[in-house]
Amino acid sequence: MPSTDQRSSVPKRQLGRYLKLAREEAGIALESSARTLEFSRAKMYRIERGESPLRTMEVTAMCQLYGIPPEMTDVLVSLAKATKAEGWWHAYGEAVPSWFELFVGMEENAARIREYSSFLVPGLLQTPDYAATYFRSKPGISEQEVAAKVAFRLERQRILIRRAPAAPVLQVIVEESVLRRPIADKDAWLAQLAYLANVNRLPSVSVRVLPSGVGVGWAANAVPFSIFEFPWIGTRPPEQSTIYSENMTGAIYLDKPAEVAAYDEIWHRLDALALGQEDSEDLLAVIIREAVDD
Repeated sequence: MPSTDQRSSVPKRQLGRYLKLAREEAGIALESSARTLEFSRAKMYRIERGESPLRTMEVTAMCQLYGIPPEMTDVLVSLAKATKAEGWWHAYGEAVPSWFELFVGMEENAARIREYSSFLVPGLLQTPDYAATYFRSKPGISEQEVAAKVAFRLERQRILIRRAPAAPVLQVIVEESVLRRPIADKDAWLAQLAYLANVNRLPSVSVRVLPSGVGVGWAANAVPFSIFEFPWIGTRPPEQSTIYSENMTGAIYLDKPAEVAAYDEIWHRLDALALGQEDSEDLLAVIIREAVDD
């Protein structure tokens, strides 16, 4: 059953994941940590599962015990404060290490990811050259930074072919306008379109196109978003499904039942309008031929 607490559980889950990882890397057993911190064993389990809020002084004590650096302690204290907020905006900035991004953690732990895109090919399906061309469009970025970002994106994509745990089901709906929008490197654009046509052959991946001719409707108000659904772990219920949506300066994570239900309804409207997989592949082939002949 959903929690009666209407605050977001997202920061609690991320805080719990990181504290568990830090404890394990420090080589400290859960029972030993609980004794030192004067927590019960049950409380330690709740904290690491993201089921219990933490006071900032408790987070500070855990960080000191695990040897977490001061700059990372500041990030975790901010997460602890966010567990008490009605909503949580995650602003991107250099203060938060790239490996700490919540989005990546949700990708790795999800059983199913549904993604709607109206601007770009989704990151999990981008080819290296397409990704590099996109990153190079950012003013002032160096080739070294581009290479690092592309490498990180490719590392994320490994979840689509992993065997243990099973690869998540990835269902993508992409606007036709995204596919027809050329990038600076035409060959990279064509290779990206061909990749999208072929990636449907992966058993856990589905790419479908929302054609431009469907007209304006209620679902057309949707901005790009992802829906993450999580697996059962033994007899333990899955984590609350989470919505992710970003803009130029930050991202929002939503997991209240009413919020998830609203986006789920939008998804089903888009799903009803999108082409099937075979028709989507046919449209991709048409776009490729037109681009080659242009």
